[in-house]
Amino acid sequence: MSTPLRAFIGLGSNLGDRRALLRDAVAGLRVTGDVTAVSPLYETEPVGGPENQGAFLNLVVELATTDSPRHLLTRCQALEQAADRVRTVRWGPRTLDADVLFVGDLHVDEPDLVVPHPRLWERRFVLQPLFDLAPDLVSPDQLIASGGEVVRVGNL
Repeated sequence: MSTPLRAFIGLGSNLGDRRALLRDAVAGLRVTGDVTAVSPLYETEPVGGPENQGAFLNLVVELATTDSPRHLLTRCQALEQAADRVRTVRWGPRTLDADVLFVGDLHVDEPDLVVPHPRLWERRFVLQPLFDLAPDLVSPDQLIASGGEVVRVGNL
């Protein structure tokens, strides 16, 4: 792609120094120079997965990027590796979760990559920070319909 597209990456953490892990992930995304905005930080209860997990810190990063959705997934996976993410239980506790949410108006449906993110509209912990950056993409009604509670805890 030669024309930059507006893209969004969701980041979350519920293990270790959550704020530092998110700060490092945002810094890792900034290396390519395509980050245009970072949402406020929200604390949320885990959705799905095993019980007794710690609360998550979540945010969304906006990019103006020429990267393909596949390359953005590779960037997200590199961030997770740098944070020593271990995948043992689906939706289990994790040092870092990095998801490609949107890439312009592109649609991808592959076994390991679906864009827009398939559960985006069900997750208040993604919709609220996305709404902060892109109220043109998320309506107040969609926020309400997503349910769940989020608490703004400031910025990185």
